[in-house]
Amino acid sequence: MTIPDEELRAALPASVLIAGCGDIGVRVATRLRVLGREVTAIVRDRQKAAALTAAGIAVRIEDLDRPASAGDGPLLFWFAPPPSSGARDTRLRGWLAAQRGHIKRIVYVSTSAVYGDCDGRWIDEDEPIAPRSERGQRRADAERACRDWCGEHDAAAVILRVPGIYGPGRLPVERLRKGLPILRADESPYTNRIHADDLARAALHAAAVGRAGRAYHVTDGEPTTMADYFLRCAHLLGLPPPQQLTMAEARAALTPALLSFLDESKRLDSRRLREELRFVPQYPNLGAGLPSCLPSL
Repeated sequence: MTIPDEELRAALPASVLIAGCGDIGVRVATRLRVLGREVTAIVRDRQKAAALTAAGIAVRIEDLDRPASAGDGPLLFWFAPPPSSGARDTRLRGWLAAQRGHIKRIVYVSTSAVYGDCDGRWIDEDEPIAPRSERGQRRADAERACRDWCGEHDAAAVILRVPGIYGPGRLPVERLRKGLPILRADESPYTNRIHADDLARAALHAAAVGRAGRAYHVTDGEPTTMADYFLRCAHLLGLPPPQQLTMAEARAALTPALLSFLDESKRLDSRRLREELRFVPQYPNLGAGLPSCLPSL
């Protein structure tokens, strides 16, 4: 079911642009290089640029908030985060407005927070978006910006709605070492996860066969609860399980940022990912994926 490398090579253009080349961007760039594609990463940090160049990835030094008027390559992966406040992604909107190049396809990594709270229901991509948090509102705005720009420039936007990402170097190690509390299991919301390697691979499938204007849930399809995730991580790391609080206690003790996650519960249906993008995760659940994170710790 998974798309073979030969088919990916045939579907992907010779040159690719990546905006926001952090952990996931580097994973995608590395895979593209293996497939024989030329990759240009837009970065602001010159120290990061040196490491990318050493890996065979071309670099364009640019502040995304002060964009250059160029679009180098027909395919753009946008992994850059939105601004840290407000309900609009002014960064993406400003960058797209400045482009005078030949971008024909954008793969935008959004978030499942665009749905707001769904009371733990199973939802697919046809669920109306109703973001409650500013972080969800910014991502919903970015989705609109991508679709609008692509509609005006005869291009295709493919939206990936991504939940919590875990992987090597991405576990809540410091939080668990500090013994910070979590919401108790019987009140904990449903959360969805995807391994970083699977997200990178799914992004390539989206670039190759994703339908224009379409959104896809990139998730392993086996949601658990937030409490389950932290307890599994603690066990894996050989650390004491964190203290569990009631919701009333959590509202008094936890940060607003973490509480915004606790106020949203949903289970993401991944059938479209598997059927349309022909993507099967290498790590189908936390039990399979968490042990792969240990070598980097």
